[in-house]
Amino acid sequence: MLTEFHYLAPDLECTRRLGQRLGALLFPGAVIGLEGPLGAGKTCFVRAVAVGLGIHDPRLVTSPTFILVQEYPARWPMHHVDVYRLRSPQEFIDLGAEEWLGGAGVCLIEWADRIRDVLPEDRLDVVIDVSGAQQRSFHAAAHGPRHGQLLADWARSMQP
Repeated sequence: MLTEFHYLAPDLECTRRLGQRLGALLFPGAVIGLEGPLGAGKTCFVRAVAVGLGIHDPRLVTSPTFILVQEYPARWPMHHVDVYRLRSPQEFIDLGAEEWLGGAGVCLIEWADRIRDVLPEDRLDVVIDVSGAQQRSFHAAAHGPRHGQLLADWARSMQP
């Protein structure tokens, strides 16, 4: 089973394609932890995942930095969480995380490294690094069997 996947997206269109293909493969209960510096494109990537999940209007997907959690109707409910402003993992749990993690929808968490200790063991972590004006480097690591299969399918979908 594949546990790691690296992808270099030379431009925004490749980043969108990468996210859309991941979104098309997600399943109920999927948890995607996103990491990367400010401006790396985490929300842009989430918007692309939403397209792959079949969201009606991807323009609705915005950063939940101040709202903390947004839910979007798609093939499965998509919970988009930003924990940047939280002071502790307990605050994440207090927001109702148990409802989103492992539920009937999918959960994408920006700044997931800040709450890693309370995330499910079976999840996919995606680190986005800025490597040029529009170029991004993606490093994905699967934890657990379901997300390992997801990672393998995602990597296969990106092969030419």
